[in-house]
Amino acid sequence: MSQRRPIKFRILELFLDGKEYWNYEVVSKIQEEYGMKSSYGRDSINFDIIELASGGMLKDLEQKVDENGIYKKGFLLHRYRITDFGITRATDACLRGL
Repeated sequence: MSQRRPIKFRILELFLDGKEYWNYEVVSKIQEEYGMKSSYGRDSINFDIIELASGGMLKDLEQKVDENGIYKKGFLLHRYRITDFGITRATDACLRGL
């Protein structure tokens, strides 16, 4: 794909399937798709997820400490689901689920 969607749009698009995802699952998928393998890339994508949640487009369903280093040892892992508002905004942006 030569032209990529803005990362936040792509994150919303991933959630349009209605499933719940842990932040590390979304982060690793975006890192792979956008070639952002560094720690900075990882943390930037996670921050984008947090911003979408704080804007009401994703709902934070569960949290747990990353004891095994799946994402970043000692940090919180979050499980999210898209909200009705997130679906509306994604639709407004002409996104569709995969």
